[in-house]
Amino acid sequence: MQNINQENVTQRTTWMMIKDYIDIARVDHWFKNVFMVLGILLAYFHAPDYFSTGVILKLLFAISATCFIASSNYVINEIKDAEFDILHPTKKYRPIPSGKINITYAYIEWLLLFLLGIGLAAMVNIPFLITTFFFFIMGIIYNVKPFRSKDLPYVDVLSESINNPIRLLLGWFAIIPDILPSISLLIAYWQIGAFFMATKRFAEFRSINDPTVAGNYRRSFQYYDESRLLISMFYYISLFALFFGVFIVKYHFELVLATPFIAGFVAFYVKISLAVESSVQTPEKLYRERGLILYMMLCLLACIALLFIKIPLLYEWFNILQVEIIPLWKF
Repeated sequence: MQNINQENVTQRTTWMMIKDYIDIARVDHWFKNVFMVLGILLAYFHAPDYFSTGVILKLLFAISATCFIASSNYVINEIKDAEFDILHPTKKYRPIPSGKINITYAYIEWLLLFLLGIGLAAMVNIPFLITTFFFFIMGIIYNVKPFRSKDLPYVDVLSESINNPIRLLLGWFAIIPDILPSISLLIAYWQIGAFFMATKRFAEFRSINDPTVAGNYRRSFQYYDESRLLISMFYYISLFALFFGVFIVKYHFELVLATPFIAGFVAFYVKISLAVESSVQTPEKLYRERGLILYMMLCLLACIALLFIKIPLLYEWFNILQVEIIPLWKF
């Protein structure tokens, strides 16, 4: 990697070089940590007594720690993917494959971001710290040999999307350190993330439009094709629906009223993935899909509102017993 146009590094201004190091940390991807919000909301819904003035400071530490660990994972991703990105029609212009980054400094950045993130996590609580460390380890498993799970078909999607339930746990543990949230919800969150990742792969494969080029760029593409990716998308979304249904029936059946909105969002997302040069390939640019964003906000508002509403008639219609949420497991 040191040989990838390293002479370019010395020909750039200080600000340009700093910006390149910020770019490989993918600060613009921090929005993905919004997946923590569900954990925070559920913690409030489950145990509102845990919330106090001191929680705000803990949440700031928790969100900051998650962002820094995420950036650490992005940096190692950029380092380890550079030899493949150089074969991609657009990613070859990223800072490392285009020779704008000193690899040694990139490794130092990776470690510093990890230390900063883990230090902040230690100021929250032990379960949050352990989960944060697991978040970091998953970045290594996904990117670094001999693991490098991103090269394995299906395992690539599942090992990347597991960051979704990890983020949910981070949001939850920032508030409630001694109880685990619903396992059914964690699995549902994992599978909806797998659906999003498989959809991204599907859009990427269609965009490259050359199986040989695609296989050289991403090894899992040597196995994937459009039909396999499309089938996997339906598989993941079916598992999401199953486990989310278990969560709804067991904990808060009013959420069943939000399922038509969620199904519509999934259909909308698939529709966007079929477009030429779909923005699904780069989730950080999905904000340009204003219709999708508005629909997502509608779904989110519907779910939040329903969390705080009781509709006894629903339980009668579906012959379901009302149950109060109780702690599942304690450390």
